Amino acid sequence: MLNIIEQALISYQAKPISQKRIYAVLLPLIKVKNEWHVLYEVRSEQVPQPGDVSFPGGAVEANESLVQAAIRETTEELNISENQIQILGEIDYIVNGQATIHCFVGRLLIDNYQQITPNEEVAKIFSVSLKDLINHPPRYYQLASEIVPNEDFPFNKIRNGKQYRFSQRSNAIPFYDLTDETIWGMTAQFTHRFTQIITQNKNNNVE
Repeated sequence: MLNIIEQALISYQAKPISQKRIYAVLLPLIKVKNEWHVLYEVRSEQVPQPGDVSFPGGAVEANESLVQAAIRETTEELNISENQIQILGEIDYIVNGQATIHCFVGRLLIDNYQQITPNEEVAKIFSVSLKDLINHPPRYYQLASEIVPNEDFPFNKIRNGKQYRFSQRSNAIPFYDLTDETIWGMTAQFTHRFTQIITQNKNNNVE
């Protein structure tokens, strides 16, 4: 039996319990007048969460790596080619319920991002100076959520039953106040974490 256990675990890749979907996004960097900017999308009415600000990305398909998914989704949504994307690395990822979202950082090898003509999933694109994002971090707001068990939940099998102290979730949700478009939620989380990572060394110059 021990041999079976060892064989099962030796090549097993650990993942979050209950994970059902894996997503990958790209945080795109572009040069605008010799200054680094982050490129954002506004989701169109044809996709879920219309009007939200997001990064290009989507679900990882079968036999596709995380970075391949991020590149594919970016080429599809921005209508650019793979050779116009230079991957620089991956930052911390988010586990949200049954989904895991990975974020890669990449430079877009495009002279003028305003010439990009995104597909029907994107209402418009805009950029924000990396310097502004660093100098004006987001404000975090607390949002509490309450557990409401189903009627058939077996309280009788738990000590203290309905009086059991279930964990109450409270999420800190970031919002940037830099543009007319609201950068918030996971997009703001990735943005903020990226700026934290690149400024950990105070001698770094983001010009």
